Amino acid sequence: MPSAALTANQLNFSGGPGALPEAVLAEVKEAIEAVPGVGLSILGISHRSDWFAGVIAELQANIRTLLGLPDDYQVLFLQGGATQQFSMLPMSLLAGSPTPADYLLTGYWSGKALPEARRQGPVRVVWSGEREGFCRLPRDEELQFANDAPYFHYVSNETVEGLQFHRVPGRDEVPRICDMSSDFLSRSGDYGRFAMIYAHAQKNLGPAGVTVVVLREDLLRDAPDDLPGFLDYRAQIAARSIYNTPPVFAIYVVLLVTRWLLREIGGLAQMEAINRQKAERLYACLDGSEGFYRGHAAVPDRSWMNVAFRLPSPALEARFLAAAKAAGLSGLQGHRSIGGLRASLYNGLSLAAVQRLVEFMEDFRRHQAGRR
Repeated sequence: MPSAALTANQLNFSGGPGALPEAVLAEVKEAIEAVPGVGLSILGISHRSDWFAGVIAELQANIRTLLGLPDDYQVLFLQGGATQQFSMLPMSLLAGSPTPADYLLTGYWSGKALPEARRQGPVRVVWSGEREGFCRLPRDEELQFANDAPYFHYVSNETVEGLQFHRVPGRDEVPRICDMSSDFLSRSGDYGRFAMIYAHAQKNLGPAGVTVVVLREDLLRDAPDDLPGFLDYRAQIAARSIYNTPPVFAIYVVLLVTRWLLREIGGLAQMEAINRQKAERLYACLDGSEGFYRGHAAVPDRSWMNVAFRLPSPALEARFLAAAKAAGLSGLQGHRSIGGLRASLYNGLSLAAVQRLVEFMEDFRRHQAGRR
């Protein structure tokens, strides 16, 4: 029996920007007209206002609460996306070091981080999945981390290839730094094992324009003193993320998302259970298709956020995308670097939307079988 009608916003499977929860989208619409209790549009409220200082303080507290972190973790709201962090991080922690930082090369986005780090200092690639086409993640026995590295960096979820770590690699005595851009606040975890986490907003958190950085204060103890202020975490901490005019609108939407996670979802354990159910439903469709739908990622490393898959031919994939668009499903085209198809199941996407996609995919397969 077909699932209930869903709006176009609810059927957005884009890899980013992703869909916002319906409850948050309704609040955003209201705030564009006038923020409750303020009377001004969110697009015109000063970043120097007491109201916005309260937004920053509440959002910092919400993120610490969701992650279970103490006050010695700073929470920053920066600009430049994860791409800026690829440079800003090694500028602070690698420049001038004779010892290489450890990096994992597990897909498209971890590959983007490497050349920027190498501009600042030596880098050792502990493991690379490039020769295998980035279809799996390393096993523990394949990893040998240095105990004297200035830091270890990896990407928790490779958005393009649909690969996700379901464990925490690395040595606890070496600062562990993770790009969580596409799975931040999507599941519970022991986040106190990380010295730094960063994530741009446009997957699980809100619109593009703000990047969340969570870092332990002692990480910056030996950072150079000659960094440009905008690229110095210490200057950003001192300015409480208002070193320059910040993206007020994007930060406010992230605040609404954290309220939704805390008040409506009930925290990250509950969000994880929902995300697991969404992913399991879609992967069951792939696995039960008798090879018609073929997943890109090795089964143990499948992402709960991004499901990358192929059909038997490019022509059939094009037909699939056209039929999906006609059915109101958007954002299913794979990343340009690998092609194919991809369904992104970020926090804001409901279980009902995934069920609608599964119904479409099963109908499409049956229809194509009838044409042969």
